[in-house]
Amino acid sequence: MNWDNDAIFKALSDATRRLILDELSERNELTLYELTTRLVMKHDLSISRQAIAKHLTVLEVAELVKSQKKGKYRVLIFNNEPLKNLLKGWIE
Repeated sequence: MNWDNDAIFKALSDATRRLILDELSERNELTLYELTTRLVMKHDLSISRQAIAKHLTVLEVAELVKSQKKGKYRVLIFNNEPLKNLLKGWIE
């Protein structure tokens, strides 16, 4: 699969987006509310759900985050395949 490397680097360039990926890699399948709560409580971020949703859009464009409907909630899932593919050329 061909991922947009520029979109991946853009997504990784922001510290908040990296924290989002950290949280999703630690505990996959978080709702937007759960993610917001973890960022506010654990990292002392002052950020709204709307701001996090904008960051998630950038992460989804880079295909680093996917969302999936589970019951009445939409859960966020970390997808590390684009990162593996990006680093594969440099590491191997």
